[in-house]
Amino acid sequence: MSRPAHTAAPDTEMLSMDERMAQCCRWLEAEDPVPSLDELAQRLRLSPWQLHRSFKRATGLTPKAYAKAHRGQHVRAALQPQQSSSVTDAAYLSGYEASSSFYKDAPAMLGMAPQTYRQRGRHQSIRFALAECSLGSLLVASTQQGVCCVLLGDDPQQLIEDLQQRFAAAELIGADGQYEQTVAQVVALIEQPRLGLTLPLDIQGTAFQQRVWQALQKIPAGQTLSYSELARQMGMPQSTRAVASAVAANPIAVAVPCHRVLRNDGSISGYRWGVERKRALLLREAQQRNSA
Repeated sequence: MSRPAHTAAPDTEMLSMDERMAQCCRWLEAEDPVPSLDELAQRLRLSPWQLHRSFKRATGLTPKAYAKAHRGQHVRAALQPQQSSSVTDAAYLSGYEASSSFYKDAPAMLGMAPQTYRQRGRHQSIRFALAECSLGSLLVASTQQGVCCVLLGDDPQQLIEDLQQRFAAAELIGADGQYEQTVAQVVALIEQPRLGLTLPLDIQGTAFQQRVWQALQKIPAGQTLSYSELARQMGMPQSTRAVASAVAANPIAVAVPCHRVLRNDGSISGYRWGVERKRALLLREAQQRNSA
């Protein structure tokens, strides 16, 4: 995808900082190769330091990380079997002019080779069911090995679509009445986290992700760690960012308690199912711990 002709807005200085950051997002989403921090700062008539600070404050990401996340969304969508007939087709569909560039970038975006990502769930049958809990809509899905997904949200249909994207090649089966016992145990975990969960889990991810997710399961209910503390406990103090990315990719809400990881300053952020749900879970766990 070649970079489109760019014309700097003549009245950039008249825009509010929020408007400048919104414009920066549009450039990062539309242009390839991604414009550099210096180039973006020049267009917006800011210093690179001002841009970096303001952009991260507005989006929670650096400009480079934002562009990478946006491209990753296109790559994951293009790799769905219903969108492309092959990995090569997916490369061009997601905006790459050369498949070699796609194969170079895709493993870092996906956490695995693109062919492996495309075939997730092949030869697997996954049972799933929807329910409601105090945090909204809930989807629980299991392979024969154990629970592989616990998803939270406001729209049940979106949860089903999320499951379909995660296991594009799997056979998804609406669960029968017997499976309701599994769902009930997950709901009980959400409402009474100190009780724990005895169900087996089928944690599917890269070796590194699985290592991080296993470390999350060792954090007791009512306690929290920062991303850097978690990285240090895992013996990888220089890999805080990679650990944070793996935490964010966790597909098994609550049972793999990624909500127990906070920013270094103790603030609550970065929960794929919504910051308010993260805050509610932590408050509930703290209250139950204090009343125990």
